[in-house]
Amino acid sequence: MSHNISIKGARVNNLKNIDVEIPRNKFVVITGLSGSGKSSLAFDTIYAEGQRRYVESLSSYARQFLEVKEKPDVDQITGLSPSIAIDQRSVVQNPRSTVGTITEVYDLIRLLYSRIGHPHCPDCGVEVHRQTVDEIVDKIWKINNKINVTILAPVVREEKGTHKKVVEEIRKANFYQIRFDGIVYNIEELESLDIDKNQKHTIEVVVDRVLLDGDKEMRIQLAESVKIATDLGDGQIVVHRSDNDEDVLFSQYYSCPKCGLNLPEIELRSFSFNSPFGACPECSGLGMKQEIDPELVINNSKLSLAEGAIKPWTKIFSNQKSMWQLLEKVASKHRFSIELPVSKLSKKILDLVLYGTGIEEYEIGVRKMTFQGVIPGLEEKHRETDSDYIRKEIEKYMRAHVCTLCQGKRLRKESLAVTVAGLSIAEYTDMSIKELKFVFDEFKSSVGQKFDKKKYKTIKETISKRDFTIVTQLVHEILRRLEFLTNVGLSYLSMSRSSVTLSGGEAQRLRLATQLGSALSEVIYVLDEPSIGLHAVDNEKLINTLKILRDKGNSVIVVEHDKETIAAADYIFDLGPGAGIYGGQLVAEGTPAEIIKNKNSLTGKYLSGQKQIGFIKKNQRGNGKKISIKGATANNLQNISVDIPLGQFVCITGVSGSGKSTLINDILAKALARQFYRSKDLPAEHKSISGIDNLDKVITIDQTPIGRTPRSNPATYTGVFTYIRDLFTQVPEAKIKGYDAGRFSFNVKGGRCEACGGDGYVKYEMQLLSDVYVECEECKGRRYNKETLEIHYRGKNIADVLAMTVSEANEFFRDTTIINEKLTTLEEVGLGYLTLGQPATTLSGGEAQRIKLATELSRYSTGKTLYILDEPTTGLHFDDINKLLLILNRLVEKGNTVLVIEHNMDVIKNADWVVDLGPGGGDEGGFVVAEGTPKDIIKNKKSLTAKYLIKELK
Repeated sequence: MSHNISIKGARVNNLKNIDVEIPRNKFVVITGLSGSGKSSLAFDTIYAEGQRRYVESLSSYARQFLEVKEKPDVDQITGLSPSIAIDQRSVVQNPRSTVGTITEVYDLIRLLYSRIGHPHCPDCGVEVHRQTVDEIVDKIWKINNKINVTILAPVVREEKGTHKKVVEEIRKANFYQIRFDGIVYNIEELESLDIDKNQKHTIEVVVDRVLLDGDKEMRIQLAESVKIATDLGDGQIVVHRSDNDEDVLFSQYYSCPKCGLNLPEIELRSFSFNSPFGACPECSGLGMKQEIDPELVINNSKLSLAEGAIKPWTKIFSNQKSMWQLLEKVASKHRFSIELPVSKLSKKILDLVLYGTGIEEYEIGVRKMTFQGVIPGLEEKHRETDSDYIRKEIEKYMRAHVCTLCQGKRLRKESLAVTVAGLSIAEYTDMSIKELKFVFDEFKSSVGQKFDKKKYKTIKETISKRDFTIVTQLVHEILRRLEFLTNVGLSYLSMSRSSVTLSGGEAQRLRLATQLGSALSEVIYVLDEPSIGLHAVDNEKLINTLKILRDKGNSVIVVEHDKETIAAADYIFDLGPGAGIYGGQLVAEGTPAEIIKNKNSLTGKYLSGQKQIGFIKKNQRGNGKKISIKGATANNLQNISVDIPLGQFVCITGVSGSGKSTLINDILAKALARQFYRSKDLPAEHKSISGIDNLDKVITIDQTPIGRTPRSNPATYTGVFTYIRDLFTQVPEAKIKGYDAGRFSFNVKGGRCEACGGDGYVKYEMQLLSDVYVECEECKGRRYNKETLEIHYRGKNIADVLAMTVSEANEFFRDTTIINEKLTTLEEVGLGYLTLGQPATTLSGGEAQRIKLATELSRYSTGKTLYILDEPTTGLHFDDINKLLLILNRLVEKGNTVLVIEHNMDVIKNADWVVDLGPGGGDEGGFVVAEGTPKDIIKNKKSLTAKYLIKELK
């Protein structure tokens, strides 16, 4: 195979027919400005073609189950091998997916439990054993010499009734003695008793009495009696000892000796929350249940019931007249007024309205009706309706709550009662990866030793030599995978953490660790900024992990902006010189040392220190007010209190897993969204938040796409397209023809090309090959019909305008103030190169974020807005970060507050105020380590952030 991946004439997206020779089995970084074509080269060209060739090499049967990539616009690619993409957008959104299932560590732990797990009764906690007949005989024989034991077969255990049929069956089987409720009777005596059928009774057949005297013949008799008793007792026998008058239960199955509960066989599927054999029956293995929330049902307590306080009744139920009549009857009977505001109703009355009055009947005309209550009524409607509309309407009044049966553990109680070293499987999966690794190391250390609570603080007991022999390989494999997860900076996560809650960077590093575990070679790995979300202290481990992947004989291609990662690469490709239509060229290539010397490389200038991100000039900032979060205890937060000064640029810092996202996204952002926008998402655990009245709105700006389809673009998202369409309606010819703004939309019938539905292309599904997209023959890719395109404003039709760059359009509409202002803002954030009609799906994360920022900048500012950004430097080159800081500074200069979660030291050094959480991640985090100005932070010796920040402040 060739020593290089050779690419000739790449023209994907904005790539300018470039030729690239990428060395194989090396650690390669592709860098450049946001929008310069990095992802187009790495993902849309190299990965897409490698994956396409691999899929097309499979059988037609296999191909129908796989996504076939579109053939990239490139003349030739050679030297490719199967490729795997690990990007930020690959977060699994399935609520059944967890860190454990993604990494397959949970599968290994399930296997461990199915092999050496010790079952316990879920009701009383007694350990449950099962034995063969021979094992039971051996245990009875070893009880004691020279004592009598009675062998009993339990046939009825704690059941109501007279049980006459059971007694008759025992007589027919030629047994003449029965122990009934602990007393031995002859059958004739028992039949003469007056048995209370309303009481619970226990019936055991007396099979035999055996003297344990060591005689061989007596042992044979014991074995025969045990066999008969297990057949009669469905695998269970009771042995009554004459020396101490105690009973001992033996079972061929897992059966509780105390309460008689039969437990299922321990299998691999017993510990799977995706299997009906293991999943909690109440929540079906999700750990959460969607339930009607009273707070959402009555969200305005100032209204009375008569004024419509019960919101869903006005939309969902068709028989409203009879329902109101019924409610009036209930009010009359229980003496309350439906004209009274809900806030003035007692809790007892409100509960009665919400949950019903039971079997009590009310006369409505000629009918008698019961009042089931608002919430049970909605739940019943949700279960039984065939209408998607009604189901979705009811779901608006639901919130996810932790399942009350499994307490969020996802498994049925029988599975949770199985232990290894005294702990349930849920207790292991709730541990952080760091703690879990420590526990499995303890297993290895403690095998065969007498348990020492002082020495082994994490586990409750040790594993026997026999058990460890069975699972030795499993334990080693679990430890190996946990080591990989630790090396990519994820030691703070737990196996039970839902994948839905992971950030893009965390999800990407999880997949990276999984790939390390698979030990593949001769593969091309394409990664998108794996350093996202990593504190500088964790970055070195990540770089070493990438090198390990390379050393296994793989090609590692990374799109990256992190200075340390770029410097550690074997080879670098720098794209540019600009972004969008001004990018797509190979500006420089070579080793880090060669890039630094290259005068054409913007990246090289930042690596050498010739250019750097300086300090933004600031005016006096801050209004003396603050938001105070008190008693934050969610996840790993240690009951902390944090003040956010308003009117300033505030940075929340700390190592991965220190609690930053919990504090800002899960507590503050959700509390503010609830306050300002009536969001139904509840904030995570905290005591109080004060100072909210100092704000008038909160805006969260992230890097998610501005639209999920090609129909969304910068013009539609910013709202400028609305004004452009209005402008076209004022053209005299448009007025004569009666064209309204809808005529110039490609999303509705009228003005769009109906041959392609306004897409500009037609998709042909090829079934076993990738779909083919062909330019629409009718409109030639212009999206509109001929009549619409005949309307011209200053010589340009609507399609011509959408094809303009932001800068071109700004010049074109310079006399239209409202359009000019919005386009000027887009230019100021460095997006003048984008075309107005560029599909949202082709924008990078950094471009999407800046479009959102520009949209906010163009709006009227009250100076009382809080902007929350989670790692805004993701996807941004050093030069882009400079522009971002200028934008954020403008927002603060208007009196607003900008709050960012960030690891980038260039951003942190420009903050007015820093809150550093830590000192570590997971259980070692959750404290406020330091707070103050950047200069205050570097004085704190406990702060890991300070060690890296001090270098930037010199």
